[in-house]
Amino acid sequence: MDSITQIVLGAACGEAVLGKKIGNKALLFGAIGGTIPDLDVYVGNLLYGNAIDAMLFHRGFMHSIFFSVIAALLLGWVVHRLYNTRQRRGNTTRQDWIALFFWSLFTHPILDCFTPYGTQLFAPISHYRVAFNNIAVVDPLYTLPFLICMIAVMFFNRTSPKRKIWLKLGLTMSSLYMLFTVGNKLYIDALFKSSAEDSQIDYIRFSAQPSIFNNILWYGIAETANSYYVADYSLFDTDTKFSTFTKVAKHRDLKPAEFEDVANLAWFSNDYYSVYKLDDETYRYNDLRYPLLDLNDPDSSVFSLILYKEKERLNMKPFKPKFGKLSDALATLWKRIKGI
Repeated sequence: MDSITQIVLGAACGEAVLGKKIGNKALLFGAIGGTIPDLDVYVGNLLYGNAIDAMLFHRGFMHSIFFSVIAALLLGWVVHRLYNTRQRRGNTTRQDWIALFFWSLFTHPILDCFTPYGTQLFAPISHYRVAFNNIAVVDPLYTLPFLICMIAVMFFNRTSPKRKIWLKLGLTMSSLYMLFTVGNKLYIDALFKSSAEDSQIDYIRFSAQPSIFNNILWYGIAETANSYYVADYSLFDTDTKFSTFTKVAKHRDLKPAEFEDVANLAWFSNDYYSVYKLDDETYRYNDLRYPLLDLNDPDSSVFSLILYKEKERLNMKPFKPKFGKLSDALATLWKRIKGI
């Protein structure tokens, strides 16, 4: 999920492990631990000269269980050595710090697994991308109550029982909302399946996910032998179904057999994608897991990458969302959430 949410969850882990011993410092170190996996965005840019490789590095090894264990052992040892000095000697143990960093690191990729992006939780053993698709990458209803509770924790002495109350309240509210999104996902999947069957779509598989900032408006895509069918549905819609399906061709002006980079991007998109030729050297890659800005335009994916040929490979220009002005996009999103 977004960085603020991961900071809040990491801080909660720090408080749960070491709050009684070191107070607000536990929130700080937990927040740092919760941020570390997302540093793979910067690490990828340092490791790779190709922007596609750097993008695919995100939510890879640094989001794995293996990394959580190794990094927790290393960070726990280092921070304990630095912290356990002078008047602080004996206040904490090495195991305390290892536990703090493990839980703040480990909960980060676990939370990411609930989003549609995909997380390589089992790297380097497996590069399978875990994505439960039940919550958006940014969802204020998950984050804001949790954040308020963690801020409240900061105003009480480390020995105050009220810190534990606010911590439990934050964890409980966020967990209950996550359970709601899981139930909502199960309901939406069943609804999308029945809607596709009612529309006589002979699909091979399908995927559904919430739109950004909410769990009310959902987008679904069904794959057939020769095309995709996409539709959206709001819980406030009058009809209880995905009512209008738009056919999207499997447009592949570049094929995985021609470029390994296309094969890697197809893996990233779980094979829900299209590629359009713009000119002799430039192509638009659309990740169709994410909504179309215009259901009548199959080339209007919100997650669109501009690819270009570079020597024997493909590279990509910096990602820029296609929705234009944010205020206009939010207004359109709000209008659709309210239902039709």
